[in-house]
Amino acid sequence: MTSTIKAQKHQMTEKKIDSILSLLTIEEKVAMCHAQSKFSTPGVARLGIPEIWMSDGPHGVRAEINWDNWGYAEWANDSITAFPALTCLASTFNPHLSEAYGISIGEEARYRKKDVLLGPGVNIYRTPLNGRNFEYMGEDPHLASKLVVPYVKGVQKNGVAACVKHFALNNQELWRDHINVEVSDRALYEIYLPAFKASVLEGDAWAMMGAYNKFRGQYCCHNELLLNKILKTDWGFDGVVISDWGGAHDTYESAMFGLDMEMGTGTDGLGTTTLNHYEHYYLASPFLKLIKKGDIDEAVVDDKARRILRLMFRTNMSSNRPFGRMNNVEHHQVARQVATEGIVLLKNKENFFPIEDRAGLTIAVIGENATRSMSAGGGSSELKPQFEISPLEGLKKRYKNAQIIHAMGFASGPSTYDEIQPSPYDADALKVEAIEVAKKADLVVFVGGLNKSHLQDCEGADRKQFRLPFGQDELLNDIMAVNKNVGVVLLTGNAVEMPWLDKINGLIQGWYLGSMAGDALADIISGDVNPSGKLPFSFPVKLKDNAAHHFGELSYPGDRINQYYKEDILVGYRWHDTKKIKPLFAFGEGLSYTSFKLSDFELNKKIYSKGEQITVSVNVLNTGSLDGSEVVQVYVGKSKSKVKRALKELKGFKKIAVKKSMSESVEISINVDDLAFYDERISDWNLEKGSYIAYIGNASNNISKKITFEVE
Repeated sequence: MTSTIKAQKHQMTEKKIDSILSLLTIEEKVAMCHAQSKFSTPGVARLGIPEIWMSDGPHGVRAEINWDNWGYAEWANDSITAFPALTCLASTFNPHLSEAYGISIGEEARYRKKDVLLGPGVNIYRTPLNGRNFEYMGEDPHLASKLVVPYVKGVQKNGVAACVKHFALNNQELWRDHINVEVSDRALYEIYLPAFKASVLEGDAWAMMGAYNKFRGQYCCHNELLLNKILKTDWGFDGVVISDWGGAHDTYESAMFGLDMEMGTGTDGLGTTTLNHYEHYYLASPFLKLIKKGDIDEAVVDDKARRILRLMFRTNMSSNRPFGRMNNVEHHQVARQVATEGIVLLKNKENFFPIEDRAGLTIAVIGENATRSMSAGGGSSELKPQFEISPLEGLKKRYKNAQIIHAMGFASGPSTYDEIQPSPYDADALKVEAIEVAKKADLVVFVGGLNKSHLQDCEGADRKQFRLPFGQDELLNDIMAVNKNVGVVLLTGNAVEMPWLDKINGLIQGWYLGSMAGDALADIISGDVNPSGKLPFSFPVKLKDNAAHHFGELSYPGDRINQYYKEDILVGYRWHDTKKIKPLFAFGEGLSYTSFKLSDFELNKKIYSKGEQITVSVNVLNTGSLDGSEVVQVYVGKSKSKVKRALKELKGFKKIAVKKSMSESVEISINVDDLAFYDERISDWNLEKGSYIAYIGNASNNISKKITFEVE
């Protein structure tokens, strides 16, 4: 659509909204600003204005929830495709795949008659203990920005709004409902806001969800700086700000400081008590009273109603909204491709992987995660897939000749939110069985990691420990005492401690992979697909090596009231690089079954001015015997800077498929303006003149070439 036609369409829509606003009573406008059920807001029946229906979440459309409580409605027709978690999507380093993911999940939301999909999440990975990291796109703002835009556009092609979350600084689950985050302007603008900004300015997101926590003493769901100034004024966001469920705390602030729709404040609409009834929400009767008293101008509710009507014209009142689709073959293919491209090979001693399917080979698959559902649990991202292929099932399906034997090895309790369920199994008996199975096998594939239960990768609480739970470290040591030929597949949304890493032969980081998990893992383990995933966050050797933990409790988790981001802009690999603290595995790292050589590095110029494009060209030669894909990564650093900087920062990347023994040339463009830093003295971006270094490689810790250039 040309910009002229788009502008004309926008004007027509705004005129329609004006005409509708003139027909609405104050009571009707206020009613549109708050929930009428757990996941809907009211329409205006007399004018034919529909309700707005929302659904969690970023990895698949959640099962139907009851009108007034968090129980499931037990519908028979709300099973969906579970897509891989967003950590996996980030690991693909593939914006085209992100768009396919967005389109697919948007189609499923549309089929389920949802108007707003509550996702994607783009909070920055700051600590490996954050229970909700699996829902986000890693530690780097550039990577998250490049992947969130096509996701948002893909969802919204279906006439479903993407609600980007959680704005902002919601980087831990512990005390999330009240912790006050103190962070410098520089870190805010350079690290924590870019992906949100990209979703608005490039992705044209129609909705934004506020975060639970406070920022500089004010709750994020009604925060004057974040919502009124940055989001709605500086970025020109014309969509709807939706509170996280229960994220509103005050009527006047909610009205005046940027909140448009209040959700989840009460938990019981009609049943046992009227105290939490929707009419008592902050943006309900108390809001109406303040308008009628003259304490709040009617223009305030008009702005909110205008935004909500605009959302409707984009979604449920759109004249050309497509039909949705659910659980179709194409969605399963997208889920499988995201999973296979996101799986990361981290260690492969003596080519342990891929494992050949041959007669006479006995493979022991050990670990609860080989059979456990990973779409269950996790809090609001819990899913009800039509099916979920387990790793064991996928391997058994793929390996027709080799013999596969299985033992659980360890067991946790069932996935639940906000409580820990004991395991129904005898841990000692499981361990004895696993050791016996390991003795009989030629090799062991240990499928372990975390799961989506409380105090693991789950909403509402952070992890209590960095090491693996349920005695997995000890179990692995016992297995290796009887069988030295061990490869590990970790299914997690987070980095974990690996005291056994030196002793194992192979390591795959597998994430939560959704409906097609088992097939995708079998694709990689068998070698049907060559792994190409890259880590979207750093794995520290020990917790204290992580920047947030280095500075003690006031940095993470805080003192219950406040926390201070003392590492400032040095998040993730920026910290490891600058402080020379070697990670266990680095951001951007990931192996292949083939090998690549980068060469012929060139910049299009040596001296650049503001607004110009830096073009980095590289030749990628596949020197191995298999077709494969490589991710070329370009980082930029500033030597002799007048301000504190990271050694280098990701500024461009491209994933390229290269046939065996062939080469492909890659061009990566970087805008010179993107090298600016946020200058707190002038409260604006500042492009520093002088000498810069481009670092070109295939991981943050594997740089093949450094090229110096000038900015004048």
